[in-house]
Parts: sequence; structure tokens; C-alpha cells
Amino acid sequence: MLSDTLRESQVIYMKEDYLTKIRSAYNQFTKAEKKVADYILANPGKVLFMSISDLAEACSVGDTSVFRFCKTMNVKGYQDFKMKLSLSMRGGSDGLADAEEKNITLEDNISELAKKVLSENVAAIQETYSLIDLKQMTRAMDILSEAKRIVFFGIGASMLTAMKAMNKFLHIEPKVYCSEVVNIQLITAATMDQNDAAVIFSYSGATKDTVEIARLAKESEAMTIVITRFQKSPLTDYADILLLCGANEGALQSGSTSAEISQLFLVDIMYSEYYRRHFKRCENFRKKADKAIEDKTY
Repeated sequence: MLSDTLRESQVIYMKEDYLTKIRSAYNQFTKAEKKVADYILANPGKVLFMSISDLAEACSVGDTSVFRFCKTMNVKGYQDFKMKLSLSMRGGSDGLADAEEKNITLEDNISELAKKVLSENVAAIQETYSLIDLKQMTRAMDILSEAKRIVFFGIGASMLTAMKAMNKFLHIEPKVYCSEVVNIQLITAATMDQNDAAVIFSYSGATKDTVEIARLAKESEAMTIVITRFQKSPLTDYADILLLCGANEGALQSGSTSAEISQLFLVDIMYSEYYRRHFKRCENFRKKADKAIEDKTY
């Protein structure tokens, strides 16, 4: 079981909670609801003092779109939404800052840019931490422990994350596998069985090849653990376990490392918990792995 410290210290990031929830649910929104979400994420402090009509006007949508947004967010109504937003922001002023102040712009000098990159990467880890579902994470570790084979999947930038995950686990567990070739990934997914576990990385959850890999793995009766940004996407339809990562890319941050960092943070947690659960066996494999490569360094 994961340490109770995780549950207790999640309170530290409570002020980020509701804005994080909006970002994670973003793919579920209609076009009008996304306008509402965009405005709230950019101006959370202003929204607290706006009526539903004020917000609707600011977003160029109707009052009903704001109501639908609240319904999608599983709150009773607009006032209930504002109360939850206010509680999430209490205890710090970060949520009051305009989102544009955190995004890299063409006017930034190198000092400002460096600070924003640092802030983005730290925020990605903090947000991922706040999104951890202990039940889902614990079940994921049960699946990895019980599996006869663990296969990591990813396409594009997520393939690099999958390869890093495989490389990390390979030092303590020989039953892991990953291929950087898309066709091999598809064949591997199609030939898995109920004793295998598929760990699938995708920031968007909408990459066609990744979704097809998940579909094939699910069809093969393998257990699927999906690590992605959004709660609802074509990929999550095939997830037995869903682990959310946090990272938000601005216009000049597409392909930034914050998405990879947030995913690797979850990998580190999974690796550490796996090592802890099977310490004696993993320690034995680690010593063998270290010995195998000990003459490769000065």
C-alpha cells in the first residue's frame, strides 16, 4: 500500500485542485464550454466576482452554456461552482495570477524565459501529484506485480517516456519490454494475453496509433494502464486503470519537457513502490544489472 504521507500531503496543493480538475476535464467540454473553461483558467480571480450573466457575456456564450459547464464539472450550479473555486484558491495568490503571465511570450528575455520554464516544470510535477488517485495507483501496482510480462507503449515523444520507463524497470525486473518501432508495438499489443500488463503513455490520448495499440491490447485481454493528461479521450475508453499527469503547454511551449517530466514522475512513483513491494528480489536483480555494466563507466 502506498504511504499515507501521500494522502496527507496532497493538502499542500489544494489551492490548485479545482483549476487542475478543469484542465483534466477539458476534452469533455463542448466548444462553448471550452470558451467558459478558457476564461476561468485565465481569470480565476475575476470569476469569483462575476454573475453567471457576466461570465457568459465575457465568454461570448449564453447563460445555458455556463450552466452546462457547471453540470459537466459535477457541481449543483453556478454558485456552488464559485464556492469550490474560491476554496481551491484559498491559502495562496497563485490562482489569482493571469495565466498569460506564466506562458512564454516573444517579448520574454532569457531570464524571464528561464523562470517560466522552471515554474512550468515544477507546476507539472505538483499538479500530477495532486491528481494521484490512490486507489487507481494501488490497483496499478497490483497489476504490475501480478503480470507475467509488462510492456510499455508510446508513440512520438511518449515513446521516449516508454523507453525510459522500460530502462528504469529493467534494472530491477526482467519481465519488462518496449519497442520504439510502431509496427512492433502494434504486433506486441495484438499478441498479449490476460497475464500481461500494458502501460500506455500519451499526453493527448488522441494519437491514432496509440489508441489502436490500446484497443488491440484490450482485445487481447491484457490489463491496460493508461498515463495521460485528460480524463476523457479516445484512449481512455480502453483503460482499466487511468493515471493522470499534469502539464499545460502554451503557444511557444508545444513539445516542452513538462509533459514528459509529469509522466516520468508517475513512473518514479511506480518504480519505487514496485521496488519496495518486492525488495529482496528486485535488489538481487539490481546487483546483477549493476555488475553487468560496471566496466562501462570510468
